[in-house]
Amino acid sequence: MTGYFAGRSLADLGRGLRSGSDTSAGLLARALESVDPSLNAFVTLDPEGAAAAARQADEELASGGDRGPLHGVPVAVKDIIDVAGLPTGMGSAHFAGNVAKEDAGCVTRLRAAGAVIVGKTGTHEFAYGGSGDVSVDGPCRNPRDPERISGGSSSGSAVAVAAGMVPLALGTDTGGSVRIPAAFCGIAGFKPHYGAIPTDGVFPLSPSLDHVGVLAATAADCRTAYRALADLPHREDAPPGGGPAWIVPFETDTDVERTVRALFPDAPSERVDLRGLRRVFVGIQDSEAYDIHAERVAEAPELYQPATLARLERAARTSGWHYVRAVRERERYAREVAALLDRYDLLVLPTVPITAPLIGATDGPMGPLQPSLVSLTCAWNILGLPALSVPAGTVRGLPVGVQLVTRRGAEDLLFAAAGTLPD
Repeated sequence: MTGYFAGRSLADLGRGLRSGSDTSAGLLARALESVDPSLNAFVTLDPEGAAAAARQADEELASGGDRGPLHGVPVAVKDIIDVAGLPTGMGSAHFAGNVAKEDAGCVTRLRAAGAVIVGKTGTHEFAYGGSGDVSVDGPCRNPRDPERISGGSSSGSAVAVAAGMVPLALGTDTGGSVRIPAAFCGIAGFKPHYGAIPTDGVFPLSPSLDHVGVLAATAADCRTAYRALADLPHREDAPPGGGPAWIVPFETDTDVERTVRALFPDAPSERVDLRGLRRVFVGIQDSEAYDIHAERVAEAPELYQPATLARLERAARTSGWHYVRAVRERERYAREVAALLDRYDLLVLPTVPITAPLIGATDGPMGPLQPSLVSLTCAWNILGLPALSVPAGTVRGLPVGVQLVTRRGAEDLLFAAAGTLPD
């Protein structure tokens, strides 16, 4: 089943709302009709709360009030982000029955922009994994092939957008959790620079790496949503640079690399120590994640999914010196990549080195494929840089993504470059 919003851009929806050919209440009805339970994208729907928000949006537009491009648009929110009055379950039995008392900061901004929150989308348990198939709510299924993973941890948000259930969804990204499912599901996913969108009211995984991001069908729609959600008092124009550089990936399927490289055939090749950055990422993320979960692991380990508990038990063995070294090395890598971005506008590389595996293929203490999933995305969380994944074509019938990275303040370069790529 293809939902109503497949192929409908935010600009198209906005024109319909403002011309009167569409209403927010009508769009909400279309969203609810488009939900496909077999894909398991949503864990909670809020038809009553959404209907009240849609009525308000329609009344405001009718009286001349306009909150901007998200006004009246149905939106989904990842289930580690608090929405007042709705469950926040984190994909875990630990939080069964937990209902949020207040909106997260990013949800407050969504509401201020006039968006209509349809419901909460599935997540990898506690957002601690890139596959999206480890959750008390069951796996989110890839709309391109329901036997395959959606990617995670913003799994349900990607599925909801890719299947046309909603035109926009919020996710979070600690090591690639917006961009990985975007690539696997054939849509766009944007992680802004660190701190661009507030994380209060978002359950933490690794606070120094956590970002709130957006998922939409296109890069243009990600840009629209980002500008509505981020605190941007003025438009930051990027200084001229030297075009894109191809960052040589590692451990990447040859066909995936060839497909993505073909989009930038003339970009010079440069090397970033992605393996070293992945080691830094693991040292920092695991230390911070175990700090968040230590008491739960001690008091109720049986409530975790086995794969999550195994990851946390491994994280508990991260030594203090490993964390200290990782923090120190992050600063060195930041200087090296900043120097590279003084020479180039963009860094480009595959988003994920493989196509979407079958559900269950990433099981295990780390999952045999879990490190691979974040191998090309986690560097940009360590460095806090803006990163965008957009579709790059298909390999063996499955979507692959190209990842574009730039310096803080030059986000529009990413969206401009994405706009030049073939559909």
